[in-house]
Amino acid sequence: MPKIRNIIIFAAIAIILILIYVFFIKSPANNQADLVSSTTLPNVGAANGGAVNTSNGNSLNNQNFLTLLLSVQNIKLSDSIFSDPAFTSLHDSSVPLTPDPNPGRPNPFAQFGSDSVPTPAPVSKTPNGNVMPTLP
Repeated sequence: MPKIRNIIIFAAIAIILILIYVFFIKSPANNQADLVSSTTLPNVGAANGGAVNTSNGNSLNNQNFLTLLLSVQNIKLSDSIFSDPAFTSLHDSSVPLTPDPNPGRPNPFAQFGSDSVPTPAPVSKTPNGNVMPTLP
């Protein structure tokens, strides 16, 4: 009985692996149909009087694209939103960023103990209590 169970388990695993290969890994045999060629956009300008070059097969797509592109030029933006009371009542609630007082090691990839930490310059106090650095 355990021998038959092992055969069934191995057969099921083999079938699952075959199905995974067929549906996910193996590429389709005819992948040429999925490829789409692209041509350059037609020349529009003074050289041909502003006419669209329709010598290629994608002229309808090119014409639709150019129509859409030219319609974008007709968009007008109004700046009346900036004078709206709702916009003028907005206030800046940003938090000022302060630099980290302890940024870490000068070279984080250096071995420990090899960091060259500058020693503070010796200071001396004047008779009135002001601190004055001494030059070496």
